[in-house]
Amino acid sequence: MMDIKYISTSALSKKLSIPKNSLDEILISAGFLEKDGDGFKLTKKGEENGACWHTHARFGTYIVWPENISILDKTLSENKEHFNATNIASKYNLSARKVNMMLSEIGWIQRYLKGWTITELGKKNGGIEKENTRSGIPYVEWPVTIFDRPAFKAAINEVQGNAGEETQAKVEKSNNNDFRIKFEAKHRATDGHFVRSKAEMLIDNWLYMAEIVHAYERRLPIEEEVYCDFYIPTGKIYIEFWGLESDPKYAGRKRAKKEIYEKYNFKLIELTDEDVFNLDDVLPKMLLKHGVQTY
Repeated sequence: MMDIKYISTSALSKKLSIPKNSLDEILISAGFLEKDGDGFKLTKKGEENGACWHTHARFGTYIVWPENISILDKTLSENKEHFNATNIASKYNLSARKVNMMLSEIGWIQRYLKGWTITELGKKNGGIEKENTRSGIPYVEWPVTIFDRPAFKAAINEVQGNAGEETQAKVEKSNNNDFRIKFEAKHRATDGHFVRSKAEMLIDNWLYMAEIVHAYERRLPIEEEVYCDFYIPTGKIYIEFWGLESDPKYAGRKRAKKEIYEKYNFKLIELTDEDVFNLDDVLPKMLLKHGVQTY
């Protein structure tokens, strides 16, 4: 009798040519896995189909699968269906151009000489870069799983003008709710943004006077619910003003937030109280490092 070879979920994703996070969602939808905090729990159905826990001296305990598992064939075939910008546009009654601009704005694709190429963040969300066989122009296709991605759904709602109350409700329910209540957005910047401190008002005013398009407290295009202080679409740059450095609770928020930026390799400009008093000297240099020229 032939021994069954078991492989990890990461190894299975490589074998099936499916991004790890997309395979996780497929396994959940098939009933083989359940989310358990930051990890996963193997279900009874998963066990019945050959999956089990494996302990490695170096890597610890993790779930493994029979290398030749076939029960997923139907689910995989359904989830391997991919959608280009035109397909997505027809689903939401939008233009393909608007869909590509939206995906570019959340950092999943980037403009090429002609067409669009995929970013690292786009790859993590299951995108596949392809090329028009006749023109050679690159474009990106997406798995069905992106329609359930929080960042994608939030972007679609914004494009369709349905984001207002829903976005605000999510902001108010976030882990930073106590901070937002304590520091109400009552400082009005020159461009009309209401911000939470005089320092943020000075930063907002500087960006406005420099004619740099920017957003305030925009959600990062990731699974975690995190909001930046400022976002500059040109260059996909995030700005964080670190105040209250002496507050232990704030220091914890800062540390966790910086880990998120590092995890996704986002472009981040960090400003302190001292920087705010020298924005004319500090910000142009920081922005230039990320390809944004001022003045």
